[in-house]
Amino acid sequence: MTTTARAVASDVKDLSLAAEGRRRTEWAERSMPVLRLIRERFTRERPLAGRRLSACLHVTTETANLAVTLQAGGADVALCGSNPLSTQDDVAAHLVKDHGIKVFAIKGEDHATYYEHIRAALAHRPDITMDDGADLVGALHMIALNRLDDLAPPVRRWVESLSGADRKAIVAGVAGSTEETTTGVIRLKAMARDGVLQFPVIAVNDSDTKHLFDNRYGTGQSTLDGILRATNLLVAGSTIVVAGYGWCGRGFALRARGAGANVIVTEIDPLKALEAQMDGYRVLPMAEAARVGDVFVTLTGNIHVLRVEHMRAMKDGAVLANSGHFNVEIDLDGLKQAAQGPTRVREFVDEWRLGGKRVFVLADGRLINLAAAEGHPASVMDMSFANQALAAEHVVQHARELTKDVHRIPRELDAEIARLKLAAMGVAIDTLTPEQQKYLASWEMGT
Repeated sequence: MTTTARAVASDVKDLSLAAEGRRRTEWAERSMPVLRLIRERFTRERPLAGRRLSACLHVTTETANLAVTLQAGGADVALCGSNPLSTQDDVAAHLVKDHGIKVFAIKGEDHATYYEHIRAALAHRPDITMDDGADLVGALHMIALNRLDDLAPPVRRWVESLSGADRKAIVAGVAGSTEETTTGVIRLKAMARDGVLQFPVIAVNDSDTKHLFDNRYGTGQSTLDGILRATNLLVAGSTIVVAGYGWCGRGFALRARGAGANVIVTEIDPLKALEAQMDGYRVLPMAEAARVGDVFVTLTGNIHVLRVEHMRAMKDGAVLANSGHFNVEIDLDGLKQAAQGPTRVREFVDEWRLGGKRVFVLADGRLINLAAAEGHPASVMDMSFANQALAAEHVVQHARELTKDVHRIPRELDAEIARLKLAAMGVAIDTLTPEQQKYLASWEMGT
């Protein structure tokens, strides 16, 4: 039987797990030198002093180091999980017990609890929000647009208890937000395009030091790690179908091939498909790939990429996993209607029987790298969370200048993160000579 600890207005599984969470968080911190340098400066300068910050992020050891950095900068931090299966309960306990940070996250929480935790983060009445999937920002905008029926019941009941003026004040009090992931940025750009965005948002995912490294190297390694932990399958010699060849798909395809898999890529974008073909992968429509794949992994950010008609065509024993942000890429509702099951055969592995064949769905179609493993390595999250910390500071410093749109972090900050990371790795690079600078800046110098 689990116990729920409630301290400093928090909701975590068990505070007695804090010691293990502290040990693991400190281990991750060793691989996060850029964030450490920012934390040291934040401790001196306190750029977030007096600010209330609500973050909806995966509650992992790396996120713990970000939360402590934000707190060092003076922020009053509240943290909730951005996925019901990604929370590391020992880390949540550590943040509450050792740092007094408000945390609302329990691994395996049900739908109602997940949104109760979103409500708690909103009730913190933040000046700044941080999202990984736009759940906080999405709820704030449903409040602003008076679309209360679109809110999850725990959030809707709370909002309905507030006065009209109070609802407006909650939204108006947000100076700006940051967004971590591709899926969230897509949502936010759609809101900006429709003219409904209520405050400026920094698209952390658009930073080169985020998507070129986190999405590619982080997702690539951690997705393979999650599949192996969940299944203990041999990759070598198997056929792995990668749905989507964005930065996440590229990273995973690279790692799967490196482990000996025959990799097939499916795409809807002709440019990405051409790139995958020239990178040496076989490119097929999903209807054809379904017949030959052993393992299928979705990394698209879109809905129903793997549908029942694909599953009917698959081999007996095909394995389905998702590494996109939301659990919508595999059509689980369609599978439930068409198949018998599920039968839990391993932790994170459910068997479904469909037309005399078996398909195995990993982690309920949720992020396999966080549900069954530990997410991205700390070294790559060092850069992603350096972007988050600096983006929060940028919002505070430039809130009056930033328009109600989706912005990227200034390129000079992006470059500075890369410079600091190289220095921490002991890597030196060249600089332009005055002659080279003049040549690049001139239109008069010929060949």
